[in-house]
Amino acid sequence: MGKGLENVHRIYLEGIAGGNAREAVQAYTGHRYTQHSTGVGNGVEGFLAFFEPFVARNPKRDIRILRSFEDGPWVFCTAYQSLNDGAAQWVTMDMFYTDADGRILEHWDTIAAYESKTASGADMVGGATEVDPAADTAASKALVLEYTKQVRQERGFDKIAEFVAGDLIQHAPTIGAGRAGLADWLVSDQAGRYEMLFQIFGEGDFVVTYGKRHARGKDIAVFDLYRVAGGQIVEHWMNEEEISPPEMWGNSGKF
Repeated sequence: MGKGLENVHRIYLEGIAGGNAREAVQAYTGHRYTQHSTGVGNGVEGFLAFFEPFVARNPKRDIRILRSFEDGPWVFCTAYQSLNDGAAQWVTMDMFYTDADGRILEHWDTIAAYESKTASGADMVGGATEVDPAADTAASKALVLEYTKQVRQERGFDKIAEFVAGDLIQHAPTIGAGRAGLADWLVSDQAGRYEMLFQIFGEGDFVVTYGKRHARGKDIAVFDLYRVAGGQIVEHWMNEEEISPPEMWGNSGKF
């Protein structure tokens, strides 16, 4: 585990789950901490203004990092949060940019309610958890990039079989099982249009994209996490958040 990934785990598990927000944000962030979680202000004080009250009102915090990886200065993690004995359950996907010493400089996220029932029947946070170190990172990223460009952005839905396995394991709550379920969702009003790919990175067989789609009159920030095997996408998780109006932002926004 590189220093950046280690610091991300620490700020999550020591600072948020462990309730030591002040100590963690001071120890693991760098000369700046630019924030894109729109309810949180920039810098150390912005972080504390949100998370110290969060810790106080949620004394019982079961927070588990389910998957995480790094690619140079970029770090990804996804977590499940159960607060106050399950009174609230959340799934987060987070992207961090770190400096040469692994200190966190910038953060993006989406936060969605945990859904116990999914269209595919697969658990929203279930599935593979460990990166395959033998997998070819460059090949995995190239496959997902072309899928995102050709199928998602250019709407070449007839090409989906070139990129996606027929028995795709689907964890996104609103998408049905297999390649067929994904194909049906992609042409639906619910999916809308994938308008912007903001970032893509990965490690081994895992690749994450962060971007924006527009559906039913709403702009949506969305993380898609893919697992690649045998030259195709074989597993998919999605976490998304409607982008609130700019007057509600505590910083410069989701991107």
